Amino acid sequence: MDDGSTDGTAEVVRAEFPSVHLERSETSTGYIVQRNRAARLAGGDIIFSIDDDAEFSNPNVIEQTLRDFSDPRIGAVAIPYVEPRKDNQLRQSAPDASDAWVTDAYIGTAHALRRDVFLSLGGYREQLVHQGEERDYCLRMLEEGMVVRLGNSKPILHHESPRRDFSRMDFHGRRNDILFVWQNVPSFYLPSHLLGTTLNGISSAVRAGRYRKMLQGIVSGYGGCFNRKNERRPVSPEIYRLHRSLKRHGPQLLQDMGQQLPPLSSDL
Repeated sequence: MDDGSTDGTAEVVRAEFPSVHLERSETSTGYIVQRNRAARLAGGDIIFSIDDDAEFSNPNVIEQTLRDFSDPRIGAVAIPYVEPRKDNQLRQSAPDASDAWVTDAYIGTAHALRRDVFLSLGGYREQLVHQGEERDYCLRMLEEGMVVRLGNSKPILHHESPRRDFSRMDFHGRRNDILFVWQNVPSFYLPSHLLGTTLNGISSAVRAGRYRKMLQGIVSGYGGCFNRKNERRPVSPEIYRLHRSLKRHGPQLLQDMGQQLPPLSSDL
């Protein structure tokens, strides 16, 4: 998926890799829109998605990851990854391969998911524009009884680009934190979670020393709460608490989750 590049990338891909199906947009629409578009165009049952600054460390990553879809409840796999330009720490890796370890979400640059489930849930929320769409999707998927499994494959190498647009990330990151709470959190927990998210956003702005865009993002997020009242679809209190537990306390074995998960929907 070429999101309106102007540096000749599309031409090089067509020339050097003629067997690749390349889809190019004349103007940039953002990676959330493009990932949804790619899912609709794809023909396979499982979608692998990595970013333009990532690569497979081993030719067997896809084969190894496909084996992790060993249960019908596994809707996505968080593929292990490392960031060589940072700390080179292995992330999203299962503690062991004895069983399926369930986590709360995956990072966009290292994941695989079931295409039919993704499409049936409407894909990512495109109004988010940039950042935070994975966590939102994983919570909605959990509401349907589907989980994210930590992977057992060789890692993806994420060479984080040194030319990151922090102003865009700061704005949409804080904005989408607020919208995530508004759209998904049950009413009983909404006030406290919204307050905590707001304070955390302000704290992040102070620590980073980048106030303007982050504070603008928080204000925009609250504006979105009022402008998108009809988009509020809170999950059940049980699923909300389960998601929070996975985020706070770490992965759980799928076999131990038992009645915490709702029955699988016949629509998925």
